[in-house]
Amino acid sequence: MSPASVVDPDRARLSIACALGAALAFSINDITVKSFSATYPLHEVVLVRAAVALVLTVLLLAPRGDRLAVFRTQRRKAHVFRGLCVVVTNMSFFTALASLPLAETSAVFFVAPLLITALSAWLLKEHVGIRRWSALCVGLLGVLLIVKPGTAAFQWAVLLPALSAMAYASLHTMTRSMGLAESAATMSVYIQLTFIVACSAMGLVFGSGQWSGSGHPSLEFLFRAWSWPTAAHFGLMCVAGACSAAGGYLISQAYRSSAAGLVAPFEYSGLLLAAFWGFIIWGEVPGAWSAIGIVLILGAGLFVAVREARLQLTPTARDAAGRR
Repeated sequence: MSPASVVDPDRARLSIACALGAALAFSINDITVKSFSATYPLHEVVLVRAAVALVLTVLLLAPRGDRLAVFRTQRRKAHVFRGLCVVVTNMSFFTALASLPLAETSAVFFVAPLLITALSAWLLKEHVGIRRWSALCVGLLGVLLIVKPGTAAFQWAVLLPALSAMAYASLHTMTRSMGLAESAATMSVYIQLTFIVACSAMGLVFGSGQWSGSGHPSLEFLFRAWSWPTAAHFGLMCVAGACSAAGGYLISQAYRSSAAGLVAPFEYSGLLLAAFWGFIIWGEVPGAWSAIGIVLILGAGLFVAVREARLQLTPTARDAAGRR
């Protein structure tokens, strides 16, 4: 056995703890945003979240001797594209949360790793074998069981987490193409800056509330007029920002500390947390077909995570920095 293949138990436990901590942080972020879906506009919530995450990222990840170094880059256009992908990823996912159960929304989003596999084969010319293509088909079948197209149970809002997954897959593919040219801190900073610019622009266009009044929960969440949050609500928005920054940091540390094959499966604990929070807070229980779809997506995603880890194609710590 080569030294590289020996697993340090302490580092393994640290990596697992970081991955689980990241999943918990992201899930708290999700339920915080969902809890505001009937009170504040989405772009206001995300603007506060992004500002807090930006400050924490600079303080925690930027070089102590030169904080401004984290803003220096030679690939601004690539960062703009990545940032826009993250904005679409988050805004579509959070907009869906206003109308849909947390578990189903999260499950559809978790098809993203399967889409990354497909895009990597198409755009990056990576070899994808029959096993991973089969897993992709299984995962997409799971999405169809949740979406239920052509039935009375279909809601257009369920397409939003699918859009979120596609945008995230595009983001991740771009990150792979950037390779080691940029640090995780620089990528994270430009993502938060893009959030701030995009949400400020949305506030200027939609902030008066002139587009609201449709009565649809998702549309109201997107177009509701801005209002000053209470001190308690502002504090919760800051918590969401802290969780967003902490989640990105923890998942990066997890991938830095151990092999991706050990870490990747634990990311799917986020799907279990989504089902738990949805039931505990909102009393959400997936229907039979949706439950089967969730299991198919979970199984396919875990298979691809382990398979790609063995083939050394699993996302690196720098890739993970772009997660929501």
